[in-house]
Amino acid sequence: MNSIFKICAVLALSLTAFAQSTKVASLIQQGQSALDDGDLRHAVAAFREARELAPDSLEANRGLVLTYLQAGDLRDAAQVGTQALGRWPDDAQLQHWVGLVHFKAENNKLAQELLEKSVKTDGRHFDIHFDLALVMLAQDEYASAATELEQAIKLDGSKSLAHVLLGRAYQNTNRTLQAIEQFQTALHLDPKTPLGHYHLGFAYASLGRASEAISEYEKELKLGTVNPQVYFRLGHCQLETGDLNSAVANLQKALELDGNNSDAAYDLGKALLLNGDAASASASFQKAISLKPEDPSPHYQLARALERLGKKDDARQEFQRFAELKKAQPDTGGMATGRVQ
Repeated sequence: MNSIFKICAVLALSLTAFAQSTKVASLIQQGQSALDDGDLRHAVAAFREARELAPDSLEANRGLVLTYLQAGDLRDAAQVGTQALGRWPDDAQLQHWVGLVHFKAENNKLAQELLEKSVKTDGRHFDIHFDLALVMLAQDEYASAATELEQAIKLDGSKSLAHVLLGRAYQNTNRTLQAIEQFQTALHLDPKTPLGHYHLGFAYASLGRASEAISEYEKELKLGTVNPQVYFRLGHCQLETGDLNSAVANLQKALELDGNNSDAAYDLGKALLLNGDAASASASFQKAISLKPEDPSPHYQLARALERLGKKDDARQEFQRFAELKKAQPDTGGMATGRVQ
């Protein structure tokens, strides 16, 4: 009887364990289905119950971390993820997702450490290299970001955004021709890539190819982009090419969208002055001065506008202020922004 009892007890335990295992597997499947459908509330509930029933289930822990991450619940994601990494320190997915949690929480140093570990653990996935590059770009580590994006694109070259970001990394490491190639590739993959035309235009402008830059900025605006930098850069190029009316219109729009852009106020003043409107130009230069008092350039241009308005004493004061600021900033040749007067 004792032997029969022991056999029955073992069998009962086995059946209980099997039932529990089956339930955990079912909960994980439910959680994944809910996650795929964007039903984060049910996904959290399913993965949380699965983890409570089976704390040693890697899939349940992974699923709960990812769901918390997608739900924006960074505190719980970090807590569960840190506990899971204590148990599975070499799991690339956990390293990746917990790294993203810290990135979203603006803990960039820790995020980069975890994502670099994830790449070393299993660098066969586009997303890991791409997300590590995002962290690096956020810290202005453009050369390192370029390396990660190059690797990401080798794994999957179909993502237009990856090409845009690689172009930005190249642009910021003085590889403008390579940047242009990446922006062009991005736009070939998706002509509506957000800010793709803008970045291509910026690259052209940096090479002095203003007409090509203007064309790209205009294409960006035709896509419905409402971004003050697009209007500013377009207006700046139009000012350089002498299209003063268009420059005034776009620079005014840039300032409507971002009233703190001192460079836009300065360029608007120059366009208005060249267009014969010294009074409006004077007001624009004064705005530029209020936004960036240490910049000599607006004082110089304001003095010129005041001269045209017959305010010679005021003009003399502005020329003097310009000279003082110029002398105080010898490293830039007296120009806080390196502008040519």
